[in-house]
Amino acid sequence: MRDLHRPALPAERGERLSSEEYRRDFRARDASIRDGESWKLERLQHFEEVGSPARDALRRGDWAAVLRHLEEGRESLRGIQADEEARGSVFHRVRVVEEPLTPYLQYELHSLRISAEYGERVRVLSAKEVAADEAGGLLPELTIQDGKVLFKVLYTEDGAPDGAIRFTDPGIVAPWTAYVQSAYAAAEDIASYFDRVVAPLPPPPAA
Repeated sequence: MRDLHRPALPAERGERLSSEEYRRDFRARDASIRDGESWKLERLQHFEEVGSPARDALRRGDWAAVLRHLEEGRESLRGIQADEEARGSVFHRVRVVEEPLTPYLQYELHSLRISAEYGERVRVLSAKEVAADEAGGLLPELTIQDGKVLFKVLYTEDGAPDGAIRFTDPGIVAPWTAYVQSAYAAAEDIASYFDRVVAPLPPPPAA
């Protein structure tokens, strides 16, 4: 698939952040980006989101409410994209997927399809394409801001947020930026993947 292989990410070379510290630092750094690019790599197939009405509806098994809440979020997405365009900030996301899709991932892909309509660059990559890089474990959850800061986002075994490890060493950030860019180049656009795989699916069970 790609010439690049998984770089090293030694935790001892980063700084452990609590969930609140991570949110605060991420938001401040994101707001400061001017004419730059950010990258996100998502690998886990299940998350326990907090404070999301759509996620709560999925937990209840109310798929109609899930879709309704996602549609209601369009105005917020429009505002986010307008702000990013004004700052020249471009966000790219690589979503690794396993099939058959988990209920959570089916829900998330609906959400990401809408985000893409408002300018987020979202592509989907089969887990088979990164299998050679996962012999020692799954790829990490990563966000890279403007090629300068890398956050390894942490989760509990149940998929609940658990803070992050922040890396600022260019010797770590640059190889991972190149890796995620390579994965993005090899991935499929969310629109075509959604139409081909997600749209035909029946509503998922509660999760």
